[in-house]
Amino acid sequence: MTIPLDAQPRTFVERAPMAWQPYLRLSRFDRPIGFWLLALPCFMGQFLGRAGIGFSGLDLGLVALWVIGSIAMRGAGCSFNDLVDRDIDAKVERTAGRPLPAGLISAKQALIWTLAQCFVGLLVLLALPTPAQITALCAIPMVAAYPFMKRITWWPQVWLGLTFNWGVLVGYVAVMGSLDSSALALYVACVAWTIGYDTIYAQQDVEDDALVGVKSTARLFGDHAKRWVGGFYLATALLAAAACLMRDQPLASLIVGLCGVLAFGLHLAGQVRQIPVTGLAKDPLALFKSNKTAGLILVAGLMVQALVGWILSLGGLG
Repeated sequence: MTIPLDAQPRTFVERAPMAWQPYLRLSRFDRPIGFWLLALPCFMGQFLGRAGIGFSGLDLGLVALWVIGSIAMRGAGCSFNDLVDRDIDAKVERTAGRPLPAGLISAKQALIWTLAQCFVGLLVLLALPTPAQITALCAIPMVAAYPFMKRITWWPQVWLGLTFNWGVLVGYVAVMGSLDSSALALYVACVAWTIGYDTIYAQQDVEDDALVGVKSTARLFGDHAKRWVGGFYLATALLAAAACLMRDQPLASLIVGLCGVLAFGLHLAGQVRQIPVTGLAKDPLALFKSNKTAGLILVAGLMVQALVGWILSLGGLG
């Protein structure tokens, strides 16, 4: 079996039965970074919502739902994207070995697999509080439209950011029941973050994309990528800090949250330093994958922020 050039080697996918492997690759189980980048915004929204009000028995259940839902819906999204892009993928060296362009499964089999994953996502949706269900459903049109964006705009990364980070809003509404300015600030912060990291990711394909006519911010920014990614990452850190400041919480927990944002911002700054002043990053895939660590830093900061506020409130100090 041909392994795609952007796949992670030596994963459990290689040890799975041969008949399963094309489906696992279609869902990108050999590249788990996408699961992380879809789940992390859900955690961020949940923990930001908990700042100032503390945790409850609902939280562990929500964490489990974000994990299951992210795996199912990222897999479904990738499967649908590959269905739409199978002709383009066949012309790009990095993606020519994917299951559909390589002929390992048929389009009908891929569609059935996509629908099966969507069914798992539906079960997760039904387990959420009603306001979160309504919020999550609003993302469906964006998910369906995303594969076509790179054909019509130079900014498909913006659409990806709007779609991939919808979990911030779902996670926040799941614990708060509604949205406010802090949730929206964190959502926009994550959109800017995605534009930055997916621009880095798209640098792998600038030459092939130019040949097949696919648009991206990596092609649009060209030799000015360092400046643009740095600008989006700066906006990410500032908006994440604003989200913490907008929450009504004790000063001690706010300071903890801002320290988490600072650590997150420093990690992003480290990524920018690895992009040359002109030209492409030396190893854009590794740089892109480092955003798992960046996201975990912010999640940890928001979680500890909520935990400190909760402890203070239990002691009557909040």
